[in-house]
Amino acid sequence: MALKILICGGGIAGPALAFWLSRSGHHVVVVERFPALRATGAQIDLRAQGIDVVKRMGLLDAVRSKLVDEPGVAFIDSGGEVVATVMANKSGKGAQSLTSEFEIMRGDLVRILYAETKDNVEYVFGKTVEAFEQDENCVLAHFSDGSSDTFDLLVGADGQGSRVRKAILPPDAPEPYRQLGIHMAYWFIPRTEADTPIRHTYLSPGGRMIFRRSHNPSETQVYFFLRNDSPELSSIPRASTEQQKEFWSQRFRDAGWQAPRFIEGMKTTTNWYCQEVVQVKTATWSQGRVVLMGDAAHCPSPFSGMGTTGALVGAYVLAGEINRNPEDLSQAFANYDEKLRPFVDEVQNINPTLLRLGMPDSWWGIKIIHLLARVLCFLRIPDLISRFSSEEKGGWKVPDYPELNPAR
Repeated sequence: MALKILICGGGIAGPALAFWLSRSGHHVVVVERFPALRATGAQIDLRAQGIDVVKRMGLLDAVRSKLVDEPGVAFIDSGGEVVATVMANKSGKGAQSLTSEFEIMRGDLVRILYAETKDNVEYVFGKTVEAFEQDENCVLAHFSDGSSDTFDLLVGADGQGSRVRKAILPPDAPEPYRQLGIHMAYWFIPRTEADTPIRHTYLSPGGRMIFRRSHNPSETQVYFFLRNDSPELSSIPRASTEQQKEFWSQRFRDAGWQAPRFIEGMKTTTNWYCQEVVQVKTATWSQGRVVLMGDAAHCPSPFSGMGTTGALVGAYVLAGEINRNPEDLSQAFANYDEKLRPFVDEVQNINPTLLRLGMPDSWWGIKIIHLLARVLCFLRIPDLISRFSSEEKGGWKVPDYPELNPAR
């Protein structure tokens, strides 16, 4: 039974779901509020079960052709000297380390998914779902351009700030955001010869951390992280870009290392992003003919390293259950929840206290972290942990849906 399906969100989760559903004969429409394909963003990675799903999609070679060469992660001191280095696990066995064998720019993965789906999926850019109504037979979606249309189901793949999620949560539902007390900003600056492929991680007193990583010959990525529980900081991502940049410049102007260079590059960058680091946790993934997926349902936070993997795995499971239960969507969504939630619980298992301890207030706290890193790397503990850990996060196995056809 072919369904008419509306997916709200054209990032990674939505097109990944469209990939499977369109190949199963469903009519899939993806609406994206940006006026064109949003093939921008920072470096992301595939880990554990996400690599398995990419293999099932037949896209492993396409992904490999766009990988970022990040051979390891170096911890450095204020003089730029390397304290310890954790190398990527490229043995093909065990779990990924602090960096993945499958590092890729978000824009490249978006383009891969779009290229694989554009001939079988109807993409509409510059348009989003403003409101919707539903009954036992269909969903009536009202769009931002004033038009309306009916669908068999609506999928909210519209990110951690999902408007679809807001519309289906019960009035007495708890706040879906779990705040971790950390804020971040990232942007691109011109690359120099000293910017090696190894990611550099620098800690500065006051709960500050800087990443520097390079993804192509001309650009370097900069990430600022700030540990701060103040409620006032939650408003920073909603401020103007100029106000955001001023905030981060002031907070990091005395951070040391290459902070002055990074702040100077911030002034002219066109690739800027600022956010509060949160998780999305909700008991409600569906209501009637409306279902959530990806960050809209279960954003794990950037510190999990599992956001992209969660989106791809969730898309595969949701598509499999819709295909098996096209005439009983409530059963499809219940199965989706039952099968995927244990995996989501595992990837969202982050200890905020440990995160905050990793961003100390004092130089003494930083020295202790550097000493631990030096000893662990000397004993090759990170390498041994990666090689002998399970490739499957939490031991959760990706369900099999042989009826899903990855062939074009």
